[in-house]
Amino acid sequence: MAKQSMANTQRKATVSRDTLETQITVTVDLDGSGRAEFDTGVPFLEHMLDQIARHGMVDLSVKATGDIHIDDHHTVEDIGITLGQAVAEALGDKKGIMRYGHAYVPLDEALSRVVIDFSGRPGLIKDVTFTRARVGSFDLDLVFEFFQGFTNHAPATLHIDNLRGENAHHQVETIFKAFGRALRAAVTRDERLGDVSPSTKGSL
Repeated sequence: MAKQSMANTQRKATVSRDTLETQITVTVDLDGSGRAEFDTGVPFLEHMLDQIARHGMVDLSVKATGDIHIDDHHTVEDIGITLGQAVAEALGDKKGIMRYGHAYVPLDEALSRVVIDFSGRPGLIKDVTFTRARVGSFDLDLVFEFFQGFTNHAPATLHIDNLRGENAHHQVETIFKAFGRALRAAVTRDERLGDVSPSTKGSL
């Protein structure tokens, strides 16, 4: 049988996570057009996930039921975990991808930089000081619970820096938009690399 070319390989995955705290299903298509469908019970997170889909040019569906009567913590964290698992499954052996991605994104007075490496080594490094603790009812500590879950299960190294900002909503939104753009760059197929792993080790 002829080897399937990179151009014809579908990079899609659906992953479900079922615990006593949450029930989550994430579907991702890394070669999508930015379509998004969310049902999580956490509206602010859905707004941020929409940034990932649209600016990352991935199709993303997230359905979640969680113990949000307590707070949003478990739901947000577990969505990050499940998204990381889905992206990892969609990438497969990661042969032929750019591997690295970075983006600077402004929104009015706010500016953030995100750099990602699908290294196979999880790590979250951040330099962010939000100007307030919440946006509406959303606890901004959960931003990094989401990204910690993602990096641990993608697995990937992720650097997030908010370089400036006065409006906390703008700060968060620039982070998620920059993450989407960096993700898009990192998972893009490198035509020059072909089906070779983007690592001197030969695998990631």
